[in-house]
Amino acid sequence: MVEIQDTLVSLDIFKEMFCCDYKVCRGACCVEGDAGAPVDMEEVAGLEEAAEAVWDELTPEAQEVINEDGVVYIDQDGQFVTSIVNDKDCVFAVKDAEGNTLCAIDRAYQAGRINVQKPISCALYPIRLSYIGDDVTAVNYHRWDICRCACELGKQKSLPVYQFLKAPLIRAFGQKWWDECELVARELKKAGYLNEE
Repeated sequence: MVEIQDTLVSLDIFKEMFCCDYKVCRGACCVEGDAGAPVDMEEVAGLEEAAEAVWDELTPEAQEVINEDGVVYIDQDGQFVTSIVNDKDCVFAVKDAEGNTLCAIDRAYQAGRINVQKPISCALYPIRLSYIGDDVTAVNYHRWDICRCACELGKQKSLPVYQFLKAPLIRAFGQKWWDECELVARELKKAGYLNEE
């Protein structure tokens, strides 16, 4: 672990290679797993606003879940997560004409129809954040079978996790944090911790 401002960052985000390969996975992270995406309390109001904006694009099943349970629930770890359909699909997951899974929030945001972005946990994946007390955030790399293709593509492109996630990391922690992250990466490389494979 290395310290960057008020975060403890796993060396894996510098060492591991990653680049989403959507053509292969087709958005599986939105419809696999046993819980929704982690959500910060401050994001809930935005998700409720987004749900209204994209309501007609959501599946009838997702609309029913939101009507009954809301856009988030508390999982077994006591964490707010996006509500899910059939114990796996995020309520904001939608299919395109080819059957690929997309995020309705992200699609509306990219089209300029809403100002709300998808949860930061989604944008940061495969990084997962956890909290140590009130002052420190742990920044860890999460491994998941369905992302094997992303690891392979990342290796082909020699793209470390932190570089792949530059924009979401800046969104989460700010430009100064990112600048320090890049400095740490250079120092780790110089010290031989990030040897090229």
